[in-house]
Amino acid sequence: MNWITNYVRPKINSLFSRREVPENLWTKCPECGTMLFHRELAANLNVCSACDHHMTMGARERMMSLFDGGIFSEIKVPDPVVDPLGFRDQKKYSDRMKAAQKASGAKDAMLVAEGEIARTPVVAAVQDFSFMAGSMGMYVGNAIIAAAEHAVKTKKPLVLFSASGGARMQEGMLSLMQMPRTTVAVQLLKEAGLPYIMVLTHPTTGGVTASYAMLGDIQIAEPNAQIGFAGARVIEQTIREKLPEGFQRAEYLLDHGMLDRVVHRKNLREELATMIRMLMSLPPPIKGDLAPPPPPPEPEPTPAESEG
Repeated sequence: MNWITNYVRPKINSLFSRREVPENLWTKCPECGTMLFHRELAANLNVCSACDHHMTMGARERMMSLFDGGIFSEIKVPDPVVDPLGFRDQKKYSDRMKAAQKASGAKDAMLVAEGEIARTPVVAAVQDFSFMAGSMGMYVGNAIIAAAEHAVKTKKPLVLFSASGGARMQEGMLSLMQMPRTTVAVQLLKEAGLPYIMVLTHPTTGGVTASYAMLGDIQIAEPNAQIGFAGARVIEQTIREKLPEGFQRAEYLLDHGMLDRVVHRKNLREELATMIRMLMSLPPPIKGDLAPPPPPPEPEPTPAESEG
């Protein structure tokens, strides 16, 4: 019995046991609960195919979907002082930063790059919500200033994608100082006569909304994105009134004049290219490239050349 129990039965179980499915192959839509296969979700730009809910996108994913052929070059951002306040709550701030960098693969909460959208040269800055909720610290301030300065230097428009829970509490007053710093950076673009286009994604709240996120020449938002300063529950408790349906959502803000457009993610590239080329007095964007002409046929050898 011992031989059957200890050897034969485990061997049979190992041959016929079900293989475990990796957890990262499927993603559950937070809106409708549909299970989405990871390849189909990525091909659909992280938009649920069942309910059209726009999920968050990483900064690098966003850049690859934005630029022609997914090709872009990163712009260097000056590194700020690490943990200037020596902040500690349950963990040291420096340890939280290391953990966030390891989990997201990003240096901080914003990526700055340049490339082409429908052959239109553009500087883009994308906030990454997966890095400490996209919180605005000194690095984010430096990134926006670097993006604005590079745009002015190269005479390119700036497109900025916001996704943030607000200022980074671990940097205290230094994080709040990024609000006026980024406002000055936006002013540099306006003085240079260059377009500054904001794309507000879910969620955009706190000090980000109170500064650079609402200063665009054109304000675009993704469908159903939450956009506001304080949370809805805090506002209800303060004013002691029930808020209207859809409050702080993109469609509500569009109806009340706070936004210019609400654009589906799959149409965003075309919308941006059209707007930028209009603002820059450029011809309409190219929808597609014609196939190159076939090479001319080689001349057939004459009889004299063949005999020779």
